Amino acid sequence: MASSREGREAVFESYSIPKAVVTLSVPTVLSSLVSVLYSLADTYFVGLLNDPVQTAAVTLAAPVLLAFNAVNNLFGVGSSSMMSRAYGRRDFDTLRQSSAFGFYGALICGAAFSLLCTVLRSPLLGLLGADATTRTATNGYLNWTVTLGAVPAILNVVIAYMIRSEGAALHASIGTMSGCLLNIILDPIFILPWGLNLGSVGAAMATCLSNCCALVYFLVYLATHRKTTLVCVSPKAFTLRKEIVGGVCAVGVPASIQNLLNVTGSTILNNLAAPYGAAALAAMGICSRLSMVPMYIAMGISQGVMPLISYNYASHNIRRMKGTLFFAMRISETFLAAMAVVLFCFPGVFVHMFIDDAQTVAYGMRFLRGLCFAVPLLGLDFLAVGTFQAVGMGRESLIFAILRKIVLEIPFLYLLNFLVPLYGLAYAQLCAEFVMAVAALVVLRRFLKRAEAETAVKGA
Repeated sequence: MASSREGREAVFESYSIPKAVVTLSVPTVLSSLVSVLYSLADTYFVGLLNDPVQTAAVTLAAPVLLAFNAVNNLFGVGSSSMMSRAYGRRDFDTLRQSSAFGFYGALICGAAFSLLCTVLRSPLLGLLGADATTRTATNGYLNWTVTLGAVPAILNVVIAYMIRSEGAALHASIGTMSGCLLNIILDPIFILPWGLNLGSVGAAMATCLSNCCALVYFLVYLATHRKTTLVCVSPKAFTLRKEIVGGVCAVGVPASIQNLLNVTGSTILNNLAAPYGAAALAAMGICSRLSMVPMYIAMGISQGVMPLISYNYASHNIRRMKGTLFFAMRISETFLAAMAVVLFCFPGVFVHMFIDDAQTVAYGMRFLRGLCFAVPLLGLDFLAVGTFQAVGMGRESLIFAILRKIVLEIPFLYLLNFLVPLYGLAYAQLCAEFVMAVAALVVLRRFLKRAEAETAVKGA
């Protein structure tokens, strides 16, 4: 057990910064990309039916699936941040109790989320923007992804966060990617006419089954590595001790609110696009998923370096923490800028991959080009918020979430849709991310100066 811990600690302490960042980030980015790929696979295979109603159903249900992230981040981000900081202080009791609280909290809240969405299904469909045309297909999609699939989907992400917090990013990514790859394999079988011909409902069934299989993988991993892993899911370690609940929630609640606001923004976007018809709504859904590819790269890099930032902040190695942050920022911005150029230059090629309807493709080309302008700015936003979460700055995370959605993006959606009907919606994110990038640089600079000063005082 000691040698296993020494191996993990080498990633945090003795690896060169590029090697440590690559070790932790590459598996996380790959699993994030596979997650996007399986999300795109749903849209792609449903799009092969050339039925905008089926594609619109997947789009309309997306905000509910995004709401899973509110639970994921409450217990995943919150507990993993606590675990990494406790690991840096060598406080193994707090580490085990934080992981047990995160696991059982996610289990209980996932079940409650599933129950509420099932009992309140009729008003939920209305809130999502489903009408008489799309209501049946959207309801069928939600039956499998939420009623039956919420708990395994949420637990997968939370366990992956906790495994990653101890430096085992590869194992966390294998579990995530295994479920995603299985989903991609099952999608055509469940969706297309030559298979079970279930349309969007088939996509939901494939997602549910894949998440169940991935959860089995993670549970088997924890059972077989119980003597070496620092992640503890024993009921005996579960506690409602103030320090544990408060520590997890201080970081997890702002992260959760951030994702709830993302759901709100996505729902408003769908409702604003819906009056223009199923083709416009389907195109917006396709382009939103395409823009998730660079977004998840930025998110993967941010999540990958979070344990490294947490550990070195807790152990007062501020120089290594800064080096990690700046190196991650450079590689993130390089990838995002390159992807933005590719998507902008070939929008028709990418949209046409998902649907062959001429009107939907025409809408999608204009939407995708507008969304591309915000892509290079995503890296700064995600790394800033990731750093705040890693070091326990929950207040700053919450302020950024409110600033990004409530103060900026949602008002810009209404304003730009009024000024440039429909097409203005694609530029709301650019306006919000520009302000966010400036704010991120200012707050990060102040935090780093304060951290260096505190370390100097302790060293003296």
